[in-house]
Amino acid sequence: MWQGFGQVGHLLVCFFTGGNPSRLLLPSVPSADPIMPTLHQWDYLFAFGTIFAGLDSFNIGANDVANSFATSVSSKSLTMKQACLAAAICEFLGAVLVGARVADTIKNSIIKISVFEGNAGVQLLAFVCALSVSASWLMLSTRMSWPVSTTYSIVAAVAGVGVALGGPDAVNWGWNGGKGLATIFSGLVIAPAIAAGFASVCYLFVKYGLLSRKNPVVYTLFFSPFVFFTVAAVLTMSIIYKGAPNLGLNKLSKATTAIAIVGTSLVVAALSIMFWLPYVYCKVIRKDYTIRFYHFFLGPILWWRAAPPDAETLEADVAVPDYRIVKSENKNAKGPSDEESANEKADTDAPAHASPLANQVEKVHPHPIEGAWAEPKNLWIILRYKALPFLKKVATHGTTIDIHAAQAGEADTAEGRRITDMYMRAKQYPNEVEHLFSFIQVLTACTASFAHGANDVSNAIGPYAVIYNVWKTGNSAASKAPVQVWLLAYGGVMIVIGLATYGYNIMKVLGNKITLHSPSRGFSMELGSAITVVLASQYGIPVSTTMCITGATMGVALCNGDFRAVNWRALGWIFLGWILTVPIVGTLAGCLMGIIINAPHFAR
Repeated sequence: MWQGFGQVGHLLVCFFTGGNPSRLLLPSVPSADPIMPTLHQWDYLFAFGTIFAGLDSFNIGANDVANSFATSVSSKSLTMKQACLAAAICEFLGAVLVGARVADTIKNSIIKISVFEGNAGVQLLAFVCALSVSASWLMLSTRMSWPVSTTYSIVAAVAGVGVALGGPDAVNWGWNGGKGLATIFSGLVIAPAIAAGFASVCYLFVKYGLLSRKNPVVYTLFFSPFVFFTVAAVLTMSIIYKGAPNLGLNKLSKATTAIAIVGTSLVVAALSIMFWLPYVYCKVIRKDYTIRFYHFFLGPILWWRAAPPDAETLEADVAVPDYRIVKSENKNAKGPSDEESANEKADTDAPAHASPLANQVEKVHPHPIEGAWAEPKNLWIILRYKALPFLKKVATHGTTIDIHAAQAGEADTAEGRRITDMYMRAKQYPNEVEHLFSFIQVLTACTASFAHGANDVSNAIGPYAVIYNVWKTGNSAASKAPVQVWLLAYGGVMIVIGLATYGYNIMKVLGNKITLHSPSRGFSMELGSAITVVLASQYGIPVSTTMCITGATMGVALCNGDFRAVNWRALGWIFLGWILTVPIVGTLAGCLMGIIINAPHFAR
């Protein structure tokens, strides 16, 4: 049977290479050459594993990392470019610095390692099949804007190949100490429900304790050190329990862990008093519109910084960004009205349309191609002024998408009217108080991204590490397999590329597509999701970050006091993607594995 698989591989290599790959045929006896890897005849499998591991990491970035930053982008705390830059740094550092150096060979103990019967070739094939199906499903889901769980995808794929090899008994269908397939299905309900509860509690505290006060800015400034302390404590626990497997922080004693959590939180709160508080005080209280981001590092010196003479004559939120999603709600807010903006834009554009001759002049390309295109000067023009701008546009397309327009839908459509009605059912608070929460929200998103890079990079690189070690050593991997740093770097780079180029396709169905977002709401969603992940890690409850942030978004949305402040249709579409992941991926992976190992072949 395994020789039949070798023949299939031989035909595949012949097809792709057009050469004579006879040296890659599966030998009946392993090679005795101690220099060459025992499984060198299966180089093509290692190549396929490398490709699909990269594709899986790419889709983790596009599908999963968007969860960490969708709320920040939707609430206007970060632009799409800023989110991609923050994710690039946090995800890559999390993956490389504290990513797992040891991977689960059988991924969460879903299948028994005995199903491979000590055959290294079968194990190599099994993980290549699992990765290829998982990566393909994630690509399809991202294309269809389904925020699915990347963890559930690879676990289902491994379970599928396990059934193909050892039958139904090869899979742990029950709870199995929080590592069986039953935990997969329970997580579909447990994770969103718990996250919704924590996020709603966080937002209700913020809403009635700070936002609804007569002077919310003063109250928020006063309580901000306590907020920073709480957020730092939760995020530190998320790093210790969920996002730093390589550092072994989850093995510290309870006393040491408590000291680390409290100490880190006190340092963050002290830094917020020294640097953050005077910086935002100048912006929201003194209305200093001349202050810039680098003034933040001046810290206490800013208390003596004088505001511009005309600051007192301006609106209260003139020094802060506009976080409103519905522009027409607050008539007294900063900036001109929509009608004034339109008139001003028309006046600005008027000279451009002064005469048809002017338009004709503008359409003339400054670097026309004259003569044959193959001439050196024309080749330079094509490369410099056509090819390079096109490549730049393609590479940066994901960072230039208007996420808010995509989430709101077209104005004259049924969906656009439904989304607008949903927005009007949520109250928008003053920009200056929302500005205070935007800093904390960015901190929460970045920390969640760091923990995600450290933890979830193993969804793609863990199976790939098994492939690499089996191919390199020629021996069947045990229950654990070492993970080299270059593997983590490979996964981290592909995650970053995935978010930057295709993450917008998931972001546009999260955030404001589900309910109206703001920094205060986004902060509560991310904090509630982080708390859920921390507690689940402690009690062995399997949860997905995708499901946590979606449930947290729903919980905060219900705090608006209106059932129709939630886009239930969008939530139903997302939930359908979760349901379909396990059976589809598991079935496809099992079928692929079964077809290959049982394929007919010529007798040798």
